Amino acid sequence: MSFAFEPEWFPRPADLEKSNLARQLAALGMDYDAFLRWSVDEPEAFWTDTLERIGIRWLRPFDRVLDLSDGPEWARWFIGGELNIADFTVLRHAEESPERVAICARREDGTRVELSWRELAERVQRFAGGLRELGIGRGDAIGLHLPMAEEVVVALLAAAAIGAVVVPLFTGYGADAIATRLRDADARWLITADGFHRRARAVSLLDAAREACRDLDVRRIVASRLGAVALDGDEIAFERLLEADPVSPEPLPSDTPFMLIYTSGTTGRPKGTVHVHAGFPVKAAQDMYHLFDVQPDDAMYWLTDIGWMMGPWLILGCLTLGAKMVLYDGAPDYPEQAATWRLWADEGVSIAGVAPTFIRAIMSHPEAEPAGIDLSRLRILGSTGEPWNLEPWRWTLKHLGDGQVPIINYSGGTEISGGILGCVTLRPIKPMSFNTAVPGVSADVVDDAGKPVRGEVGNLVIRTPNPGMTRGFFRDPERYIETYWSRFPGVWEHGDLVYVDDDGYFFITGRSDDTIKVAGKRLGPAEMESAAVEHPVVVEAAAIGAPDALKGQVPVLFVVLDPQHKATPELLDEIRNFVGQVVGKALRPAAVYAVSDLPRTRNGKIMRRVVRRVYNGEDPGNLAAIVNPETIDEIRALRA
Repeated sequence: MSFAFEPEWFPRPADLEKSNLARQLAALGMDYDAFLRWSVDEPEAFWTDTLERIGIRWLRPFDRVLDLSDGPEWARWFIGGELNIADFTVLRHAEESPERVAICARREDGTRVELSWRELAERVQRFAGGLRELGIGRGDAIGLHLPMAEEVVVALLAAAAIGAVVVPLFTGYGADAIATRLRDADARWLITADGFHRRARAVSLLDAAREACRDLDVRRIVASRLGAVALDGDEIAFERLLEADPVSPEPLPSDTPFMLIYTSGTTGRPKGTVHVHAGFPVKAAQDMYHLFDVQPDDAMYWLTDIGWMMGPWLILGCLTLGAKMVLYDGAPDYPEQAATWRLWADEGVSIAGVAPTFIRAIMSHPEAEPAGIDLSRLRILGSTGEPWNLEPWRWTLKHLGDGQVPIINYSGGTEISGGILGCVTLRPIKPMSFNTAVPGVSADVVDDAGKPVRGEVGNLVIRTPNPGMTRGFFRDPERYIETYWSRFPGVWEHGDLVYVDDDGYFFITGRSDDTIKVAGKRLGPAEMESAAVEHPVVVEAAAIGAPDALKGQVPVLFVVLDPQHKATPELLDEIRNFVGQVVGKALRPAAVYAVSDLPRTRNGKIMRRVVRRVYNGEDPGNLAAIVNPETIDEIRALRA
């Protein structure tokens, strides 16, 4: 991948004058570079100032910001403070503007539910009372297996209100994946739904939930969305809990756990990252405030699922900042390719997030262009989940943003509650780039010896802790230390490969464990994949390394072709040579295979590690997150 780009988006007057970040800089008397340094050099001052701006309400003020007495790996934040997520995300706004809209939830069948802050607060407190009547209390784990709809918001915040711990579960999981996580978390309750609609077909959630609980002591709370499912003796109607007497959120110490969210690794048992009341929500809201400029008059949408960190991130960050949250339970390209853009127009969405994979899949359809759809309220576009390729990035800027709306590239992870790298609207943006480290995050790029590097691919690290970092893996502190802190002692290694150009822009080239090493040369998969999708017939690509007796590894490329083209040997060889011209002949793919699709998660992330292991004849590991497992057999057959 070439990184010789010039900026293609530039700050607008409103960004420089009226944005959250501009107002904070003006109040502090700093320019952005000084602010960025201050945010990591003086964490106590930065977080004290920022928490007040984003509206974190303390039920007991904290005594000090940070305690590093147990080392950076076990940093403690906001010592002595007490708060509750349900209080500062909902009750605060219900007191200040009760009739303003908090949530608009849409379904594929056209159903629309709108809740004011007062109505949302009432539902959260009643559902919390219902949970308490069931004997659920502080520290009890509850599985959360629901579509992105009003019920998932109510359930998450009600659990937080009484000090329970939610375990978000991907709605595409099979029974084994659900059971593994419930068992690991010691959950005794699972909140689910009877099902949902996708592409006008009813899809059951309850079948998988019941099977998962067959050998577990887990009861189920079931929301009715299909309306025709009879509950059994281990099940209680979601709606029944809303009839309980309301309870107020409990004041809780700042480091009280509220969520175990499991990472989507492909080896070993899933890792349960522990997040606390003054951690994940604080980081989510701060990132939205500084990067996405979320303000109370915004309407925000993100294409996600509750089982991925962007689901809780959307709920907690958006509600903390008092913006209207737009949820959609349905296929994003049904009943038309432009369905998502029409949703944005109908709901007046001003801040919207998509995955690059979704754009790559949809941009080849002319009817996906939002011609005639009014996106005039849209002022911020966000993206996460995968590195961009050039043409999809430009397509998004042109067709969704009319060349004027910035693409806020955003990358971090479940383990740190949000972003490490991002973009701010005060700086120009280059294609596919990140124009800043996230304020408050001491990000750096280092070589294998831990020394900072520029102008070459290195390892993304965080040099000092921040509040969003997980408080460890549930019941597995040794694995947590080994995973993030063992390679560079005292420094968090995130696992991404990153290039920093001469102007200080960051570009992610892949994951460090996806690196392809050819005769001593290191290649990030995104470099080869970006070259491949520049070919006019390639829609998507995944590059992996395969063992080679002479070179150690050789690149192998899997491509999804435009349906109008057949995968002839001549075409595949043309693609192979085309990629070689871009990345260099020495790194030209040893083989190019055409496949119908690539293994991916629901949020569109391509699972390269699965591709690599299957093709190389290794155990692919945990496949629970894959939504299209049939692609694995197709890749395995290519070895024959």
